[in-house]
Amino acid sequence: MTEILLEAEHLKKIFLSGKTSLTAVDDVSFSLREGECLGIVGESGSGKSTIARLLTRLLEPTEGKIRLLGEDITHMSGKKLRSVYQKMQMVFQMPAESFDPRRTLGNGIGESLRNMGISRKETGKKVEELLVLCGLTPEYAGRYPHEISGGECQRAAIARALAVDPLLLICDEATSALDVTVQKQILELLTELKEKKKLSFVFICHDLALVQRFCDRVLVMHQGKVEETGTPDEIINHPKREYTKILIDSVL
Repeated sequence: MTEILLEAEHLKKIFLSGKTSLTAVDDVSFSLREGECLGIVGESGSGKSTIARLLTRLLEPTEGKIRLLGEDITHMSGKKLRSVYQKMQMVFQMPAESFDPRRTLGNGIGESLRNMGISRKETGKKVEELLVLCGLTPEYAGRYPHEISGGECQRAAIARALAVDPLLLICDEATSALDVTVQKQILELLTELKEKKKLSFVFICHDLALVQRFCDRVLVMHQGKVEETGTPDEIINHPKREYTKILIDSVL
């Protein structure tokens, strides 16, 4: 039996604004095993992206626990949190926004390596290897985010996420800003990386067809709660809840 890599236990996130409050994530629990890909689907506002930000500690949970390889990371900060980011990385929806527009892609991809004390020469070599691994040529290290296409920029963002050799990639709508052909290419790249690097994924997506092709299990989110969970084929072919049926009918 493979080891449990990530656990979320009764996660809750309430956003407060003046006297009003919004419960974005409400009592969500799940686990992810090593080498597994968990899809999280649901309509806009269902809590999918909030879960991604809770898992990566970009947001503080109101309640609940997050464990990575059995270690409680729920309230980690500083040096301890940096060690977490060597195991877990996030790939965002808008890759150009996650790069500094004034710096080259190579500079952005190599940043975490330089922060680890790796020499400039070794960093440059590793950046080129990462670009090639993600389907780009070494020349892309000298280009700027605005000089390349959205698909190329997402490949560079994936290369940057891989720089620290993480165990887990959290992809928050990583394909949704791309056209259908490029989506397919990025999904093929992620599938290849999953095999080569033995990576695990939390794959947040509103496209059930992509989730069916890539994920081992699926969580269906609705109004901050887990509506149902199962394999992609179980969810798509034999949905148990009315909301899931409506969601499938709206996209397939």
